[in-house]
Amino acid sequence: MYRSFAQYLPTLGRSTLSKNIRFLCCKHIFANIRKNVNIERRAFFNKGFELEIGDNSGIGIGCYVPWSIKIGCNIMMGPQVYIFGGTTHVFDDLQKPIRLQGRTKYKRVIIEDDVWIGRQVIINQGRRISTGTIIAAGNVVTKDFPPHSIIGGNPAQLIRSR
Repeated sequence: MYRSFAQYLPTLGRSTLSKNIRFLCCKHIFANIRKNVNIERRAFFNKGFELEIGDNSGIGIGCYVPWSIKIGCNIMMGPQVYIFGGTTHVFDDLQKPIRLQGRTKYKRVIIEDDVWIGRQVIINQGRRISTGTIIAAGNVVTKDFPPHSIIGGNPAQLIRSR
């Protein structure tokens, strides 16, 4: 139901019928979905069977999140955030084509509580976004940072602590 019509419903404000329909659809898909969760229009989460999302959190308009991500409580996620979970190709053996070298072990992304993720942020697989972190728009997050960090740049760097 979500993929066939609910994801295309309009975003018209905080308490809309569209928001409630998307929530109800995702409640039957996600492993755990808490209260006051907002799944915005065109959010993509593949199967979503292992996806966990905490209280007062949201997945922004047009975001792409992996099926197994863990999203904490009080998360603000801007539009078009891409979070990559999973594996990458192994490429160390120069005698074999890359496509024949296999993949790395699966790495889950975890977003802890009270995080603000700006517009068009890219988060690579296996990252842990610590409690209280702010990620500026347009960042590429390739490593972990301490709690209460403000990060920005490409690749992301620590700007300062909160």
